[in-house]
Amino acid sequence: MSTNTSVAGSGTVSNASAAILLGRILLSIIFVLSGFGKLTAIAGTAGYFGSMGLPMPTVTAVFVGLLELLGGLAILIGFQTRITAWVLAIFTVATGLIAHTGWADQMQMISFMKNLAIAGGFLVLASSGAGAYSVDAKRG
Repeated sequence: MSTNTSVAGSGTVSNASAAILLGRILLSIIFVLSGFGKLTAIAGTAGYFGSMGLPMPTVTAVFVGLLELLGGLAILIGFQTRITAWVLAIFTVATGLIAHTGWADQMQMISFMKNLAIAGGFLVLASSGAGAYSVDAKRG
């Protein structure tokens, strides 16, 4: 039984679709806020990325900021959800492996584990789809 469809004839959307919407909102918050923060403080973000040894720190900061902001918004509204969820899952694991590998520091370990948990949420979303309350559902 699909969780992305309405109950036949009743127009009532399943509880699963409401839960998927809540999950999309919660997953998107960190990406929308983080992406917006990076894009409105490019110099600081680029400086931080440069200190980590990332290539072309300004270009990387703009790319990462756009990926987070636009990806977060796509998840929020449920647009191209399966593809976006895969992209953000991979991005989140990669970010953990780049920025949170100092596992002797408990906060770095917690941040790495948080990234893995977020990636897990995205993989579930990639599998389930966006649910009935989404652009994807309206588009068919």
